[in-house]
Amino acid sequence: MARVTVEDCIDKVENRFELVLLASHRARLLAAGAPLTIDRDRDKNPVCALREIGDETITADDLKEQLIHSMQKYVEVDEPEAETVPLLSSSPAAAAVAPQSTSDDGVQFDRMSEEDLLRGLENLAPPTETDEEAE
Repeated sequence: MARVTVEDCIDKVENRFELVLLASHRARLLAAGAPLTIDRDRDKNPVCALREIGDETITADDLKEQLIHSMQKYVEVDEPEAETVPLLSSSPAAAAVAPQSTSDDGVQFDRMSEEDLLRGLENLAPPTETDEEAE
């Protein structure tokens, strides 16, 4: 790698080890077909990656986020919080499952957790086939 290129980058990324990680990640992206943000000038991918970091056409923070994202095996998913569900039926069984609340406009909502909903769905009986459907 060109010494001038590394010296241009060291004020953008102070840690040399981090600079090597980011430049190698960008060089792999270039090898995979990512578009260049500078002129190639017969340079190889690692030198182009360092020149992009040095010229700040690609920020080190963006490269860092891309590198972290590419190395993640599991992505954390935020579970949705319990939301109000509109009242589906006014059967006594539904009223016993979750307490009801009334909004300002008079609409009734059931408040139930996901586990309560799954338990209620498990207790439902499947529809029976009629003679016409069997044919």
